[in-house]
Amino acid sequence: MSTNLRFGPELRRLRVEAGLTLTEFSVALNYDKGHMSKVERGERSASPELARRCDAFLGADGELQRLVTRPETDSGTAESPAGPSRWLVGRRAVLSAGAGALIDVGLNLGSQALPSTDTPLLPSFRMQFDQLRKLGQSTAPEVLLPLLETQTRMIAGLAADARSASRAPALLLASRFAEFTGWMAQEAGDSDAALGWTGEAAALARAGGDPHLGSYALVRRALVTMYGGDAAGTVALARRAQSSELPPRIRGLAAQREAQGHALVGNEVDCLRSLDRARELLTSDDARNGAEPVIGTSHVSDPAAMSTGWCLHDLGRPKAAAEVLDREYRRLPPHALRTRARYGFRRSLAHAASGEVEHACAIAGDLLGVMPAVPSATVNSDVRRLALELSRFRSSRAVRDLQPALARVLAPVHG
Repeated sequence: MSTNLRFGPELRRLRVEAGLTLTEFSVALNYDKGHMSKVERGERSASPELARRCDAFLGADGELQRLVTRPETDSGTAESPAGPSRWLVGRRAVLSAGAGALIDVGLNLGSQALPSTDTPLLPSFRMQFDQLRKLGQSTAPEVLLPLLETQTRMIAGLAADARSASRAPALLLASRFAEFTGWMAQEAGDSDAALGWTGEAAALARAGGDPHLGSYALVRRALVTMYGGDAAGTVALARRAQSSELPPRIRGLAAQREAQGHALVGNEVDCLRSLDRARELLTSDDARNGAEPVIGTSHVSDPAAMSTGWCLHDLGRPKAAAEVLDREYRRLPPHALRTRARYGFRRSLAHAASGEVEHACAIAGDLLGVMPAVPSATVNSDVRRLALELSRFRSSRAVRDLQPALARVLAPVHG
């Protein structure tokens, strides 16, 4: 039996059991009564968004969502890249680059193969990392990727020629450059490169004596699977990064990602449990002491709280999601344009799903103006969801006025 024919009767059964008329149910969900009637009769397919809201409102524990979830294809997205990326630099090439690579790009070390640890070179690279990370909030990822690749090669080249005292710090810093390069590759829409660079980062970290970044690579891979809609893969990868010997920040970020995986399939109990665990771990984390670059987001002051808002929307509770996202959004720094776009569109989506269409359009209108400066493949996934959500309100003047700007952001780039 098709999912349409299975979903409709089950939805009607649960609605009747709850003592709701079709009119009451439609009003509660901010959906047209005629549309809901056709869904119940199997004449129209239920979107994942509608299934989420029906599931949450009727307390179906994810059953309605499962009826409209398409089986995952065996694409291998979460596990291995399909091929080499145009940005990826292999570990052997990076580690064998040596001082020659530095001379090639104009950093003349003279007769000294590598400066000793009391020179300012590595601290200077660390300052560059912080600056590039900040620049990533207001610059297109394609602009930063070549520079990040070069810097990773340079620092790993230093490590290859280093005396023992300097090798480990150089490798660890190179690993952080590689990890950030992976994130920018994902923002550019290249999941293969994102996974490849994350693997490079883990290998460089292990060589530098840090066995933990490899576990964070699992969290990064879980993000790729989450955006691919693979809830089971997201949860499985995130759970592998929560062993007790890992630092609390990595475990907290992994628990946060696990919660997002549970939210995708409407598993509210496990989602909220994971969020509680993430909150406890991230609160106990001391990674913000400035000694090392912060793993994960450095612009969200309370990642667990922001993820709670994100998850509440995916659990079909948009009004609660909007309240949390509104509060946490106000805490974001003004310069963090990319982060503000990411959570701002999710905030707009929550308000639209709550029926606050004009407010949702006002939020999105402000954000669409900055998108050309910080294009993002991951943010675009929520922009597409917002466009679909707003398409139900075509009679709204605010929606009609916003549609051209939405279309421009989502238009494919031809180069």
